[in-house]
Amino acid sequence: MYYDPYYDTSFIAFIFAMLGFLVLLAIAFYVISSFFMMKLFDKAGVQGRWRAWVPVYNQMIFFKLGDLSPWLVLYAIGGSIVLAWIPILNVFAGLFSLALWVFSAIAAYRIGLKLQKEGAWVVLYIFLSLVWLGIVAFDRSRWNTAVPRAGWADNGFLGDRTVWDGVPTQVTAQPGYGQGYGQPYGQEGYGQQQGYPQGYPQQGHPQAGYPQQGYPQQDASQAGYPGQSYPGQSYPAGYPQAGQQPPSAPGAPTPPAAPDAPTQPPAAPEPPAAPEPPSTEPPSEPRQP
Repeated sequence: MYYDPYYDTSFIAFIFAMLGFLVLLAIAFYVISSFFMMKLFDKAGVQGRWRAWVPVYNQMIFFKLGDLSPWLVLYAIGGSIVLAWIPILNVFAGLFSLALWVFSAIAAYRIGLKLQKEGAWVVLYIFLSLVWLGIVAFDRSRWNTAVPRAGWADNGFLGDRTVWDGVPTQVTAQPGYGQGYGQPYGQEGYGQQQGYPQGYPQQGHPQAGYPQQGYPQQDASQAGYPGQSYPGQSYPAGYPQAGQQPPSAPGAPTPPAAPDAPTQPPAAPEPPAAPEPPSTEPPSEPRQP
C-alpha cells in the first residue's frame, strides 16, 4: 500500500483551517450579538453595559427580561455537561441544549411583547436570532411592561423571582385590568368577577338581594335626569312620560298693538300785555276847605 505524506499534511491543514474559520465566525457572532444585546438592555433600563459582554451572564439577564428564571440557563448548561461525561446517559445531553433553546425562544416572545411586537416575531428569532436582536435593538419601539402576566409567573421553577441590582424588576399587568393599544396580542379584556353583582345599583332603584349599605334610601321621584328611563321612576313636571303624547306646541305670540299717535303739543302762552303809559296831565290843585 502506497503512503502519501503530502495527503495527510493537506488534510490536517484543511482541518485546522476549518477550525480557525469556525473560531473566527464564533467570535464575530459573539461580538455582534453582544453589541445588539447591549442596545436591548439599554431599552429595558439595565444599568451597566458590561453585562451584555459577559458570556452566560448576558443570557441570564435575557431570561430575566423575558419573565423566566435566570437560573434556568445554569441548569441547562450544567445538565448537558454532566450527562456528557456519563457513558450511558450522554445521549440525553442534547435534551438540555434543546430545552435551553426553547426557553430562549419563550423569553424572546415575552421581550417582543414588551417592545410592541406581535407574537409571530418569535419565528424570526428561532431561525435568525441575530437578525431579530438587531431589529429590536435599533428600531423605535419603547420598553413597556404593561403586557399580560405570564402564565408561569406563579411557578417557583420557571417564574422570575430574582432581584439583582441594576436590573429592573419586570412588573407586568395584573389580572382585572384592561390592556392598552386597543387590546393587542389577541388578549381579551377582563370581565366581571364572579361573586359580585353585575354593575352598580342606581340610587333610588334597589336591586333584589343586594340592599344598599352605608347610604340612605332615596325615593325614585327625587333622582333621575331627563331622558333616562328606569322602572318605577317618576318624571319631573314638564316632561311627558313614556306612552303619552307630548303637549301641543304653543301658538305664535300676538304682537303688541302699535302706540297711538302723539297728541298736538300745547299752544304757546300769549305774551303779557304792555303796561299803560303814565298820564302827562298835571295833577289837579287841592280844594280849599
